[in-house]
Amino acid sequence: MQLSDRQRLSYLYLREGWRRFSRRLALGRISAMRFSGGTPDRLIVAPTDLHPADSFAGEEITAGRFPLAGRILECEGESPFALELPSEEFAGRLHSFGWLRHMRLVDPDRAALTSRFIVDDWLQSHGRVIGGLAWRPDVTAKRIIAWLSHSPVVLKDADYPFYRRFLKSLAFQVRYLRHVADTTRDGEQRLRVRIALAMASIAMPASPSKMRKAARHLGEELDRQILPDGGHCSRNPRAALDLLLDLLPLRQTYVNLGHDMPAQLIACIDRIYPALRFFRHQGGELALFNGATYTMATELMSALRYDETGGAPFKALPSINYDRLAVQETVVLMDTGLQKSVDLSSTASSGTLSIEMSSGKNRFIVNSGRPRFAGEAMRQMSRMTAAHSVATLNDTSSSRISTSRFLGPIIIGGVSKVDVSRIERESGADGVTAIHDGYLKRFGLLYERDIHVAASGSEIRGREHFYRPGNPDGPVDQGTAVVRFHIHPAIQLYRVSANETRLVASDGEAWALTCLDVSVEEEEDVFFADPSGVRASRQLTLTMRLAEMPEVQWLLARQR
Repeated sequence: MQLSDRQRLSYLYLREGWRRFSRRLALGRISAMRFSGGTPDRLIVAPTDLHPADSFAGEEITAGRFPLAGRILECEGESPFALELPSEEFAGRLHSFGWLRHMRLVDPDRAALTSRFIVDDWLQSHGRVIGGLAWRPDVTAKRIIAWLSHSPVVLKDADYPFYRRFLKSLAFQVRYLRHVADTTRDGEQRLRVRIALAMASIAMPASPSKMRKAARHLGEELDRQILPDGGHCSRNPRAALDLLLDLLPLRQTYVNLGHDMPAQLIACIDRIYPALRFFRHQGGELALFNGATYTMATELMSALRYDETGGAPFKALPSINYDRLAVQETVVLMDTGLQKSVDLSSTASSGTLSIEMSSGKNRFIVNSGRPRFAGEAMRQMSRMTAAHSVATLNDTSSSRISTSRFLGPIIIGGVSKVDVSRIERESGADGVTAIHDGYLKRFGLLYERDIHVAASGSEIRGREHFYRPGNPDGPVDQGTAVVRFHIHPAIQLYRVSANETRLVASDGEAWALTCLDVSVEEEEDVFFADPSGVRASRQLTLTMRLAEMPEVQWLLARQR
């Protein structure tokens, strides 16, 4: 390890240690008495929940089975909180109570009885002692939003003692969350905490000063996290959608009650919509970059139906650094940036310069995406460069991810600079040339990628090039690079020759990948971001032995 790497790691360890110490100092001794206070006499409003609901899930829950996070928990008459839970992801979803939205679609009396029983059980088992996953700030924020939004279901025909316990706990959780907000880990979690506190300030009785303070804090966090191009600072396309599904009901609640909302709220929502359209393939799916997982069509439509900004997608998002080549029915999306900060990199991928390609409603080339419910080992595997449609040098990811339990899985090195140039021609053709230095320290090489879409939209030409700085045409002594094209599971592959493979969609649309420099090989693959879970798929690879061939060119052409 080079000295600069040791210094960087030492700095990261010291900074993380200071962050933890500061958090303990700020929180002090956590106890229930510390956050005690008055109990509101009523709720003012139940904000709308725009997340899609599933009647089947609601029926299962009323029958004592919880289908969450890809698992099913059979309660058999017992409380779910008294059982061993299948996974941490399952526990987070159970304790955040987002599943209450499914109860809206079943018989109202059964839904109310079941919901009230489970909420009351949570109050007894977890409501009195602060600690553990149930009181993690992001879980608490989601629970407050869920309890407020679905209070009509929970409180239907409730007796007065339960009504008081419910309101008392809500107020207690809000006071706790207000105290820990500033110490919450940066990124989506902290913003959701501010959304929950702003929502609680207007959905529950609160003084004007508390409403103004909650609105001000939310506005500041929105300005910091939603960048000028509408992308979220994590660079995860999915993060903006998840936040938008909470921001839209909050905006409407402010309007309905006639309260002054943060000025940044409307502006940020208006910025997010064009960014969502940028990442949206024509079939309706969001691109799989930097921790994004699959997006159900109903989720995206729940947000897009409120889109009043209109217009064609941007050609680039300069704040979060992505490029979009869209010609006719062909779309190529390319990651041309790096993470905004170490704090925001714990779910980021090592996929710099990776691409996704779709034509019409079919996604042909994708990244493997992040598994929604798989274990930690598989989640970390999905972050590797090899899980992206881009070149990998010497089986090494272009960015290094920490394996330290103390630091967490943050990015600690690798790509530090990306140079991008856009090439647009009057004919309508479009292209991007980008270079990153992720392999410079370890192997002394820069990686350059050119992607060009023809004016007809029926041809995509690519060039992959590894070279030493200052000598782009010089020889490369050693090393092996593999250019991967991860194929969407819905696409069938047919080998035409050693240098050509056809990609055929279910509707008959076909493209062919050709490379005359090296053979086009078909290999087994894994698609992490399938709605059904981790799924087997296929990938096409081009292998470059750099001493013989530091550059290859390939062509992806629509078949007539």
